[in-house]
Amino acid sequence: MTEEQTNPNVANSSITMYGTAWCQDCKRAKQFFGEHRVAYTFIDVDEDANGLRVVEKHNDGKHVIPTIVFGDGSVLVEPSNVALAAKLGLQTHAECRFYDLVVVGGGPAGLTAALYAAREGITTLVMERSVPGGQAAVTELLDNYPGFPDGISGAEFADRLVAQCRRFGVEILSASEASSMSRSGQYLVVKLANGDEVRASAVLLAPGATYRRLGIPNEQTFIGAGVHFCATCDGPFYRDQDVLVVGGGSSAAEGALFLAKFAGHVTLAVRGNTLSASELAQSKVLNHPKISVRLNTVLKEFRGDRQLRGALLRDLHTGKDEEIKLAAVFVFVGLEPATQFVRGGVDLDAQGFVRTGPTMETSQPGVFAAGDARLGSSKQLVSAAGEGAAAALMIRQYLHALREVSAAGVEQPELAEPSQTL
Repeated sequence: MTEEQTNPNVANSSITMYGTAWCQDCKRAKQFFGEHRVAYTFIDVDEDANGLRVVEKHNDGKHVIPTIVFGDGSVLVEPSNVALAAKLGLQTHAECRFYDLVVVGGGPAGLTAALYAAREGITTLVMERSVPGGQAAVTELLDNYPGFPDGISGAEFADRLVAQCRRFGVEILSASEASSMSRSGQYLVVKLANGDEVRASAVLLAPGATYRRLGIPNEQTFIGAGVHFCATCDGPFYRDQDVLVVGGGSSAAEGALFLAKFAGHVTLAVRGNTLSASELAQSKVLNHPKISVRLNTVLKEFRGDRQLRGALLRDLHTGKDEEIKLAAVFVFVGLEPATQFVRGGVDLDAQGFVRTGPTMETSQPGVFAAGDARLGSSKQLVSAAGEGAAAALMIRQYLHALREVSAAGVEQPELAEPSQTL
């Protein structure tokens, strides 16, 4: 079986991934390519004997997957995200050891803050665990951002924002995840998952949020093999097939509308007795000939073998269960803040959202927060950008105060190895 991703970001790329539906590393590589909008062809070696022979050829007769063959003839076997990023020419290592500001998270909040800071002459590094642009980058159409009367694709919006940041000298790392933050004297030290460390006078936490999972039987088994959290990344794989969308908010509605362009039919399962999406999105969904909405319905279980084949739905009014056959399920049931790396270091609420004061500074001096991971944020794109700008102005004031203290001759602690984990 051959599947092709159809939203390329890298010009003239010719990438073939050999793997299986059940391989976890294949799922991760698929997600990486999808998030970075890189075109590739996927060949399931369980169903394609020629594909299996290619794997054996590149692995001395062994069945090692994913085996990824690039247009230049090079091959990567079981590559990490960092290795994939390096192959695609993405920057994953910081050029300097010290920056005025390190921004953790390259979504609209983090990139806007970086843009404002860099324009003030503040040396700025942005590290993004996925693709710069965040969730906005994998949104099909942004039609509520001011200044774009006809809307703009999420990919184009992200590309423009990244280009604008780089124009002012912002350094941006891709596939670079923060693993911890500590203090060393007057400096903050951010450690990356790849072992690198960078130091800064100030840090902005803008890590965004990850998609919340349902926590039902077989969910983990089928993630990447029929269960997905990004319609634009994985929707094109299910052309002319039946799919299910779980959720009743704007993300679910927009996902269903995008999927309807490819799928044979889209079923939208909503726990409540009404959609909570915007009125415009509701109208489009309810009047779309390829979308059916099932209210008061929850997903109880994923079913299949090595690939998702169906799902068990429960009608909350009648209590009756029904198994439906489908090719994929797309889950949009909320977000969880990606703040694990600062737990115990800054004040978080019970759900992990970062608490901030009026200046957007956290409980830790010099550490600020903005965007979806900040407690009280509206989880809207335009608000995230606004918070990023506001945070940059507060950070400018903070750095100015530090410089005044230094100029006054107040003794500062010596730079030492990190000793206090935040």
